[in-house]
Amino acid sequence: MKTLVVQVPVLVFLINCIPTAPQSPAAAPAPPGPPNVTAILEKDGHFTVFIKLLQSTKVADNLNSQLNASSQGLTILAPPDAAFAGLKAGMLNSFTEDQQVDLAQFHVLPYYLPQQRFETASNPLNTEAGGSSQLLAMNVTAVGNQVNITTGETNATVSSTIYDDNELAVYEVDRVLLPLRFYVPLPPPPPSPPPPKEAAPEASPAYSAPVDSSGAKCQLGRVIHSMICVMLALAAVP
Repeated sequence: MKTLVVQVPVLVFLINCIPTAPQSPAAAPAPPGPPNVTAILEKDGHFTVFIKLLQSTKVADNLNSQLNASSQGLTILAPPDAAFAGLKAGMLNSFTEDQQVDLAQFHVLPYYLPQQRFETASNPLNTEAGGSSQLLAMNVTAVGNQVNITTGETNATVSSTIYDDNELAVYEVDRVLLPLRFYVPLPPPPPSPPPPKEAAPEASPAYSAPVDSSGAKCQLGRVIHSMICVMLALAAVP
């Protein structure tokens, strides 16, 4: 028993003396990446058609790249599946590929717009599809929490805020925003100016033959000579 009592403290001492490898500090968590637009819409659950439109037109890829590279942020006006169901049957499929790209971009503002700034926003709003043309114009009016959007073809209301992180804002709108350009043909381009007329060459003066006055003088001399002869002949008559 005495031997056991002596060995236990020695064993504890030896264990405490064994060097331990230093533990590496825990890696810092990676900074969060930019938000993913389609992932946000998928989480909400009723934007299936709009997500397919963004993906088929490659607009979704561009949006995520913009969020990663730009400091201006983005604003998405997302129509739910019920809004697309309210379109005429086959309308979405009747649009050309270029029109579908315009339609997807028309629902995106290339800057972050919080809801409280709708009331002071300058019309027309600039969209990813453009905004300088009247046929692509989008105007907003806001009174309090009521935000209305008109395109000349569609009158819509902002229903709710889906997402807002001070960089990306995603709002639900109750109707698909249709650009007026889809229904009003673009004005024809102005006619090109006519080509400048070439100066006509100056006409050379018409040739006129010189007048020979010697013949006329000879003829006059003959007449005078004949008259003198006649007068002499008359004077000789008795």
